[in-house]
Order: sequence, then structure tokens, then C-alpha cells
Amino acid sequence: MNIILLGPPGAGKGTQARILEENRGMVQLSTGDMLREAKDSGTEMGKIVADVMARGDLVTDEIVIGLIREKLETVKANGFIFDGFPRTLAQADALGKLLADEGQTLDKVIELRVDDDVLVQRITARSTCGSCGEVYNDLTKPIPEDGKCVKCGGTEFKRRADDNEDSLRTRLMAYYKQTSPLIGYYYAQGKHSSVDGLGEIAEIQSAIAGQLDA
Repeated sequence: MNIILLGPPGAGKGTQARILEENRGMVQLSTGDMLREAKDSGTEMGKIVADVMARGDLVTDEIVIGLIREKLETVKANGFIFDGFPRTLAQADALGKLLADEGQTLDKVIELRVDDDVLVQRITARSTCGSCGEVYNDLTKPIPEDGKCVKCGGTEFKRRADDNEDSLRTRLMAYYKQTSPLIGYYYAQGKHSSVDGLGEIAEIQSAIAGQLDA
């Protein structure tokens, strides 16, 4: 089963993707993670990514599609979770064509709905493990008292420079303009469903599982 987790920054997509990886043997394809991995890989595609990023240019849709194609062809999984891609209707069309070329389908698109004010609270309280990327939040999932990451034992935690209210509202505006049209796009295909992203992590996990098993 291949799915998209759709939602604005801070909606909890990364957290829920990791749970699906652990529980269902799926693999998360995060655009940011794939680009960082490719840049350091030394492959032909990696050299292209490194060159683009070194110039400060935006990575094209074609490059991202190429990275996804590599993953589909080389990684064995019980399905893929697309996180951060597609963001636009053109990217959605490109992903659909890629999956068809690879003999695969997109099965579900699950939107995590979260109130904007709650998103601001979440994002400004967010930090990640510098070693493995595990996400923490001062309000809902604080860094353990012993100062060690529960996943890898790392002791360095980072906050993104743009995890502040002004930057978040700019990112939210970009999301609503570019990505929210995907809701109607996938609804028309009978693939879209939504869950309340304001609950506890386990509650959201259960709601997503219910949608996937429906």
C-alpha cells in the first residue's frame, strides 16, 4: 500500500510516518531526507543534487521524481509513505505517472487536520535529535529528563531557525496556496480521507490505521 500523508507544517506527518514504518513495514520517503541522503551518496543523481544545492538553486520536480524512482526500484517495503511530496498539482500528476510506470498505485491520501493556532504552538516548541532526527515537543513529547534520545541515545538536540511564528505563518500561506488544492484532486479520485490531528499521538495513529484498513 502506497500512501500520502497530507497536512501543513507541524501537523505530525513525520511522527505518524515513523509509526507506520515500525508497525507496518512501510518506508517513509521524505523529500528533505532523500535530498540530504543523495547529496552525500556519491551517485550520479547525488552529484546532480549536490551541484544544485551548492549553487543555491531550487531542486526541480524532475530531480525529486528521479530520487523517488530510485527508491521504488531499490528499496523493498510493504508500501511507501510520501511525506513532503507532492506539494502541487503538477507534482501530483508526475507522481501518479511514475507509480503507473513502476506498476504501482497510490492507494490512500490521509490529511491531518490541525488548527493554525495549534500549529504555531507545536512548531515553536519543536526540536529534533541531531543524530537520528527523532522529533520532540516541549508540550506533547518533551526531551527525556536524562537528556538522551529515546530512539538512538543521542544527546544533541536542534531547533530549526525557521521554527518561529512569523516563518510558520509564511509557510502556512504557501501550503494553503500550493498544496491544499491536492485535497480536491485526490477527493475526486476517491482516495482522500482526513483525521483529526489535534489528538494524542496514539489517537491519531489509531485513526490513520482505521482509514488504511477500511
